[in-house]
Amino acid sequence: MKLYLLSATFIAFLSAVALDASAQQKLTFQQTQGTVPSLTKPQAVISGWSDDSHYIETDPKTRQMYAVDIRSGERSSYSPPPKSNVEVMVKDKDVYIQYGKDEPTKLTKDTAEEKNPSLSPDGKYVAFTRNSDLYAVEVATGKEIRYTMDATDVIYNGYSSWVYFEEILGRPTKYKAFWWAPDSKHLAFMRFDDTKVPMFPINGATGQHGYTEKTRYPKAGDPNPEVKIGFVPTAGGAIVWADFNEKDDQYFGTPYWSFDGSSMMVQWMNRGQDNLKFYAVKPETGAKKEIYDEKQSSWVDLDYDGRITYLEDKKHYILKSDKTGWAHYYLYTLDGKLLNPLTSGKWQVTNLVYVDEKNKVIYFTARKEASTRTDLYRVNYNGKDFKRLTFGEYSHQVKISPSGKYFITTYSNVSTPSKQTLLDNTGKVVKEISDSKSADFETYAIGKTEMITIPTDDGYNLPAVITYPVNFDQSKTYPVIFSMYGGPDAGTVTNTWKGTAPQWWANEGIIQIAVDHRASGQFGKEGVALMHRNLGKWEMKDYITAAKWLKAKPWVNNKKLLITGHSYGGYMTTMALTYGADYFDYGYAGAPVTSWELYDSAYTERFMDTPKENPEGYKNASVLTYVDKYKGLLRVMHADMDDNVHMQNTIQFINKMEDANKHFELMIYPGGRHGWSATVKGKHDFTERVRFYYQNLLEKPVPEELFK
Repeated sequence: MKLYLLSATFIAFLSAVALDASAQQKLTFQQTQGTVPSLTKPQAVISGWSDDSHYIETDPKTRQMYAVDIRSGERSSYSPPPKSNVEVMVKDKDVYIQYGKDEPTKLTKDTAEEKNPSLSPDGKYVAFTRNSDLYAVEVATGKEIRYTMDATDVIYNGYSSWVYFEEILGRPTKYKAFWWAPDSKHLAFMRFDDTKVPMFPINGATGQHGYTEKTRYPKAGDPNPEVKIGFVPTAGGAIVWADFNEKDDQYFGTPYWSFDGSSMMVQWMNRGQDNLKFYAVKPETGAKKEIYDEKQSSWVDLDYDGRITYLEDKKHYILKSDKTGWAHYYLYTLDGKLLNPLTSGKWQVTNLVYVDEKNKVIYFTARKEASTRTDLYRVNYNGKDFKRLTFGEYSHQVKISPSGKYFITTYSNVSTPSKQTLLDNTGKVVKEISDSKSADFETYAIGKTEMITIPTDDGYNLPAVITYPVNFDQSKTYPVIFSMYGGPDAGTVTNTWKGTAPQWWANEGIIQIAVDHRASGQFGKEGVALMHRNLGKWEMKDYITAAKWLKAKPWVNNKKLLITGHSYGGYMTTMALTYGADYFDYGYAGAPVTSWELYDSAYTERFMDTPKENPEGYKNASVLTYVDKYKGLLRVMHADMDDNVHMQNTIQFINKMEDANKHFELMIYPGGRHGWSATVKGKHDFTERVRFYYQNLLEKPVPEELFK
């Protein structure tokens, strides 16, 4: 029997529910939201290990941390050791340093605000940026050292340009773009020149006259910032520039210092993003030596998920690459010589968890048994003695002990609430730790959740997770909520416990489904690369396939299929109600990209190349192209201060919709950014979504309890 058909197990489940319905109760709304106990009980969060005999857990009620003895189970209060006994911070726009529990000491006395203070490894200096120039202060004397002098409104030293902050260095950096050498002798930094980068205005509406945020934001095909990598001696002196031409159209990824600070590994990529090179650069001279070169016909991702791990032997590094079409690990010498692949095959590694250098073994997680599950594995440096260490048809999250002797897995699947188990590094179970399943689990009538696959006409089996209504009856028809994100290598379908959140809509008689398309990462880089130069094409083909599959079922109301998503998912939703309007009835779209020339250069061109190079691809990928096909009912939500997906996308879309005399709904969130669920606007967003679902899918009033 094919996986996408109703299984015998599921039919048996339905029979049991029917027989025992009178003895079971539905979850209340408060239970589905996790505010009162229901199907599960709180489970301690295991965050790591204090030593090989004690793991660290946080009590879910008190938030107190404990060290737990793996043999006796005895808990003792635990306080994590500070990364050091010294902390640097910004208070009232100045830099402070604090030793242990002493009072903080003020290090700077400038009226301008300092940003991203960073202590040197030897503890003698604190580097920071001020007005986009790079400085340090000597802790002992308070002497300030200014390394750069040329910052302007478009020149930034050690402080990243927006597109690097968003797409390359990452938002967690808080714009920081400088790095201390391990020996504290040098400071490396990036210098950005945004002179040629177009400025995009974001208009705030507060106050009598409003205000404007001006960001240098390169959209697809625009000039990018010119970037240089510099090195300065800690005590001050002339800047040494790495031997690259800043006028070249290029990107630089996060650089890595060598263990002794004698060189820095710099990641370089061409504007087309299909050639990645690593260079070892000398800080004293700026001279560079190429140590790695990778080309792909689609694109190469720039430093993702810990691409490089340097080994403590100071002779090797482990590289993660998807150059074969699947992400795997490779062992290299520091000068760039490939020794051997550590893993191979048509499956994906995910994270390198631990390297046992003494025994030459690596421990890592991967999606090998199934693309929707994660397991822990070990393999020798030579690629032999490969072994799975986790068990069962579950998805595992692991915390490994300091020596690699033990690990704890927190695991679940769609029908099994989270459990925790201690194992040794051979995969032998040492002891069960906890089970989050509540004692009265069986007393509740819940909607069955299961993993299925949906076949395409060209050979893909799309992974999906579906939750059926409580007391599901195949002779009835039900509306459907189809949730997705849809971006390249960004699948959301996992074989994990989904909690109680889906159960309210299951109570109300709605089918809920999530489906991953062929380029979601479930089929490796082989699948993702299909998106090259044609965003929207394969995602919509597969989502339409899923819609057809659903509407062919006798238990689906074929006039009430709603699709919803945010950001890229918003793009997919607006495409579904235009390009795919024959198959989708309702859409609830958040912050959508509606035409790819409106999004940033680094992300968009990775997949689409520039608008000049690929005009047909941009036209075919644009929601604006398909406005005349629109039907059904779409609601679009966007925040007016979104600095990522500009509201310009929604404005251009609704302009076309109005000109075509199309009916739609629009909700603007003033002052919001790209996400607003954690803000006061989140409650309004939730209640409006609930109203939309009840009105259009259920055709009945919203229960009062949802507004309490």
